[in-house]
This record gives sequence, C-alpha cells and structure tokens, in this order.
Amino acid sequence: MKLIVREDYLEILKKCRQTSDIKVLTGIRRSGKSKLLEAFADFLERNDPDSHIIRINFNLTDYENLKEYHSLEAYIENNYIPGKNNVVLIDEVEMCEGFEKAINSLHDREKYDIYITGSNAFLQSSDLATLFVGRTFEIMVYPFSFTEYLSYFPSSNLNQAFDGYLQFGGMSGSYVYSDSLQKREYLNKEVLEALIVRDILQKERIRNQAVMERLIDFLMDKIGSLTSVRSITNALASAKEKVDHKTIEKYLSYLCGAFLFQKVRRYDIRGKRYLQYEDKYYLTDHAFRTARLGTRYLDQGRVLENAVAIELSRRGYEVYVGVLYESEIDFVAVRDGRKTYIQVSNDISDSHTRERELSPLLKIKDGYPRILIARTYQPEADYEGIRIIDAAEWFSNPQK
Repeated sequence: MKLIVREDYLEILKKCRQTSDIKVLTGIRRSGKSKLLEAFADFLERNDPDSHIIRINFNLTDYENLKEYHSLEAYIENNYIPGKNNVVLIDEVEMCEGFEKAINSLHDREKYDIYITGSNAFLQSSDLATLFVGRTFEIMVYPFSFTEYLSYFPSSNLNQAFDGYLQFGGMSGSYVYSDSLQKREYLNKEVLEALIVRDILQKERIRNQAVMERLIDFLMDKIGSLTSVRSITNALASAKEKVDHKTIEKYLSYLCGAFLFQKVRRYDIRGKRYLQYEDKYYLTDHAFRTARLGTRYLDQGRVLENAVAIELSRRGYEVYVGVLYESEIDFVAVRDGRKTYIQVSNDISDSHTRERELSPLLKIKDGYPRILIARTYQPEADYEGIRIIDAAEWFSNPQK
C-alpha cells in the first residue's frame, strides 16, 4: 500500500513534543492513527538524536505479555534511559487491561513524553477526563482529505479526481482495491461491521443489535436533514421496532462517540443562540453511505454537503447549521471567533436553483464572509459580496 505522510497531523505532533500532556490520537477505526504514530517515530529517529523511543503496538503478538497494566508499566520503566528524551508510543492501548492506571502512573513520574492511540469506541473524547487524571491533548484524526487523496492518486484533471473522491471517500484502506464493489465491501466489513459489532456493541453491552443497525440506516438515509430523537423514535416505531427515546438518545451518543457520525447543532444567527431539539448528523466519511445503502442512494447533493461538513471540521472550524428568520444556511463555520456562512449545492446551473441557494446568504448583513460552494467547473465568481467557488477548487485549497 502506498504510504502518504500526513503532514498537517505530523506538524501537530511535532509542536506538542515534550509537553506534559498525554497526547491521545482519536478518530474512527482505520482512519490512519497507527500510520501517523509510525511516521512520528520515523521523524524522531531521523531528526532527534537525543530521543529514545519506547514503542508498543498491541496489534503485534510481540507485546502480548504486556496486556496487563503492571507489566506494561514495568516494561516501560525497564527501558527508560536517563539523560534521553524518553518518548512512549503505544498503539491500541485499550488492549491492555487497566491501561489507564499505567498511563497515569507514567505521567506522574514526569519523565516520559507519552503518545497513545486506541479503538475509537474505547478511547472516546468523553472518556478522556475520566480515564486520565493528568492533562490530555486530543488529536482528532480524520479520513483522508481531498488534498491527501490527490497525493495518493495524482491527476491532471481536478474535477475527475474530485468525482473519484466523492465516490470513494477518504478511507485510504479501500484505495488498494481496484474494483468499486471490493472498495464498498472493505468499508462495510473491515470498518462498519467491526466498529458496530466489535467496538460499540461490545463496549456498551448492547443486546438489541437490530435497533442499532436500523438507526444507522436511518441516519445515513437522512444525511443533511434536520432530525430529532423523537422523530427517529417514531420512524423506527412505525417500522415495528420496539424502542424508546432514552435508548435512541444513548445510541446516538455511542455512534457519535465512536466517530461514525458527527452531530451539527442549529444556531440562530439573528438571536445569536443555539437551538434545541433538531440537529443534523453527518458521516465522518461520506463513502460509508453508498457502501452500506447501495448506489440507489447516491444523492450527489447530500454527499457533497456531507463532505463539506467534515472538511470544515478537519480545517479546525466549529460547525453549525444556520437559521435566519425562515431560511436555513447550510453551515455557520466558526474559527478564532470569526464566522463564515456557507451554502452547498451540487448544481446551480439552473437560475431558480442558484437564486434559492443565494437567497439565505443575501439576507445576512453582519459583514462576515459568505460563500456558495457548488460544482460550477468555473473560476471563482462574486455575486453581491458572495463568493461562488467551485467545489473541487475549494476542497483542493485549504486556504479557500
């Protein structure tokens, strides 16, 4: 498999070297956390002669005898070298029983630079403060961006390459398969089924797998649509599923905690407040939708909207759905206190569609940037202060 060095993430790891925090790489299964840790180890070996790397990968049988926290800590202590920058890299840390006790103890010794990865379901953002009494620094690792996809599949035709990205997504493990059916099989078997069955069901001790499966299908079908716990419960109940609101609420938190879905809340632009009850859910990688539901659900508009939502998060924005009077703005993206208003459309060649997409943005008068992202296949244009940007260009240039 071709290896792409993920420079943006590597830069984050470089900048937090030798800080006292426990560095935790999180993200959906098979998003590249282990490879990133390998790339960081290679960087240290090449560039820091004072570093001493203590590396443990629990996927390998070489470290099977360390799957108990006393043994793990003893191994690291025995490999400590005074006078060196002792860097601890542990992959799939949750496979060690009681791992948090060892990590907390090592952290308190104040002589290790600690980096860990783990299963997305067992090392969730919400768990970190409970697991580790010391400070943690979380690095969320997303599937490949379009720019990383272009590094893997160089192309002189940007729009053709973007077509491929919208179809196959950013889970690089699928790239080794040349057949589209094999790609979808990989996403279904190696990622989704493993995440649902081996991760979420096992950790949360869920007995009713059928309800979890139906919930996932429902959310995938409704990508980009406002929904609520009540509406989901009612929809599943109409399909003869015995389920209550509390169960659905818990299952939603499990799916978002395992990084399969990302919840996007609504924000009242005029009232400057967050709205309750209805949210949108987006897949961490848009290709999961077609892989699970089939090509009959290949709605390019929803796929593009999903891809934009995740790309904004990847670029470090807080993402919300905007509400202004009776209009909805696809995204309010906030970074460093500044907002950007974004509409997304697959095709605005029809004048009525173009006017419909521009209308909500024209109503916003606060001076923050307004953008319409669409498959225009044209250079960037301006309409009354609104930037109209071709989707492939926007994805290929993080500065857009």
